[in-house]
Amino acid sequence: QVMFVESGGDLVQPGGSLRLSCTASQNIFDYHTVAWFRQFPGNERRWVAKINLAEKIDYADSVKGRFTISRDNAKNTAYLEMNDLRPEDTAVYYCNIIPSRSDFWGQGTRVTVSS
Repeated sequence: QVMFVESGGDLVQPGGSLRLSCTASQNIFDYHTVAWFRQFPGNERRWVAKINLAEKIDYADSVKGRFTISRDNAKNTAYLEMNDLRPEDTAVYYCNIIPSRSDFWGQGTRVTVSS
């Protein structure tokens, strides 16, 4: 069974930056589009950035120009560089493949943007 392990979340002030990482327990990066999702309290997870096998990248409008997704297939790891963070970015961040698999969700990593 594949599981993602996310890390890098922290408390950061508005305007700050963070770099999130997620690593898959098995070699699946060679076969799937990978995405970062976030979940606000009481809401479902929604993708914010995704990168396919051809390195085509898409971002949710709310993070365009501020977040950058990348992947290292050899390390089974995806990254999310987050700049100019805002209080509304406060959420738990997860990664998964697209379409997401319910059995692949990890624990996520919490990002809190607050002064």
